[in-house]
Amino acid sequence: MLDHLSGWPLLLAALLAVAYLVRLNQLLLRTPDEIAQLTPTRWTTTLLLDTYRRLEAHPITTSSYAKRISPKLERRYIVTGGCGLVGGYIVLQLLERGQPPESIRIVDFRPPNRADMLHGPATKVDFVQTDISSAEATIKAFRKPWHPSMAALPLTVFHTAAVIVPSDRSKLVSGFCDAVNVQGTRNVVDAARRAGADILISTTSASISIRPVELWVPPWRMWWFTPNDAWPRHYWQVLDEKDFFEPLRRHDEFYANYPASKAAAERIVCAANSRELRTGCIRPANGVYGNPTDNTVAGALARAVLPTWTSHIVQSFVHGINVAIAHLDFEAILASPGSASSPQAGRPFVVTDPNPPIAYRDLYLLVRTLAITPFRTLRIQPIVMVLLSYPIEWYCLFRAKYPFLQKLLPELTGEVKHLKPGIFSICTHLVASNALASQPVTRGGLGYTGVLTTLEGMTQEVLEWNREHKDTAGARKSYQSSVSLADDIAKAARAAKSMAQ
Repeated sequence: MLDHLSGWPLLLAALLAVAYLVRLNQLLLRTPDEIAQLTPTRWTTTLLLDTYRRLEAHPITTSSYAKRISPKLERRYIVTGGCGLVGGYIVLQLLERGQPPESIRIVDFRPPNRADMLHGPATKVDFVQTDISSAEATIKAFRKPWHPSMAALPLTVFHTAAVIVPSDRSKLVSGFCDAVNVQGTRNVVDAARRAGADILISTTSASISIRPVELWVPPWRMWWFTPNDAWPRHYWQVLDEKDFFEPLRRHDEFYANYPASKAAAERIVCAANSRELRTGCIRPANGVYGNPTDNTVAGALARAVLPTWTSHIVQSFVHGINVAIAHLDFEAILASPGSASSPQAGRPFVVTDPNPPIAYRDLYLLVRTLAITPFRTLRIQPIVMVLLSYPIEWYCLFRAKYPFLQKLLPELTGEVKHLKPGIFSICTHLVASNALASQPVTRGGLGYTGVLTTLEGMTQEVLEWNREHKDTAGARKSYQSSVSLADDIAKAARAAKSMAQ
């Protein structure tokens, strides 16, 4: 009899664990009322088709919004990461407003490969292939002689280069982000000073302000507390600049190594502000899109079937065009030598698209409705992904901690290696506020207003995708995203280190 009853505690514990996981899964599949109220309407098929037809007749180009670009300045420009999503739009907008190609230099790890930079004046812009984690290489790129007609002009540096590693959170594997995002920023600031730059504006990230989501809710809160108390802590957040005016948080108070490194880099840039070198930072909302190289829209377009647990998740997004506009708005303010003491200098500003946040289901409907390539979503239960993320993280950290085992334990590749607990802090409800950036310059803002809405920007990206794929017979072209680029840079760094040894 006693032997028969001895198994009941284990069975009861198992049943309670299952009940807990089911309840947590239910919470992770819901949208809090506070967030739902911010985005009360959903995109419809009619709205998407109407927007597509409108943009097909009148596409968004640099010339179509030229009046919104800050006026030309008699300056020369270095754009680190100038082949990327934000940096590329900065280059194109500089050219649109009349800056000669000879006045612009791209400093990047890779040559230009964006379709909109492979023709016209952009092809005449100087390019220097550089690894900014090397101080020597960065100084050399900045010191390269300019065209004689430009050499005497004042210099602006737009620092957009960075690596994005979305979910690694352990200091054990933070070296790569620190080398490029932190030390690379130090190198850029130092090289800018040596080159005589008097303006430096850096692209950071609104993800700096994200607090790690505490997924494991105490069981008693799930059933006996009010709904607002039952959610995982930080399950929805507002992305703003308030954290900048507080002491820098500890590493474990960031959701991953990437935002921790960007926060450190932001402090470096802002601390460098002086009359001789006026500085500031732009924090794009968490999801930046606007080119086949992005991870948001293009990430969905690249797949026929997209497994997802985020259809209900509400987030703010920002088009690369809008981010670039904000950089040029900031430069116009810092162009005055006395601006070092202005309320805008030496601080960050969050920017987002000029509309309420959307849900991922809006994005999925857009791709399914408008793209000529087939697309559908496959719903996954979030708790399954949560439970998988921990052994994946443990496996990766085990290989990192004991390098001698790396020959025996294969490296995880593809998207699975990014499925770690940190990813759930950016797959939650995130609403960005650019209230400060939108304030008039006279009131300490940038006077920023976005050129295009999320609906327009995402529709435009699908329109361009369709044009590039109309003759591909259903096959999808391959593009290098910022995350896959980071993987390539990391591999190159490991190879260089191996050869040096």
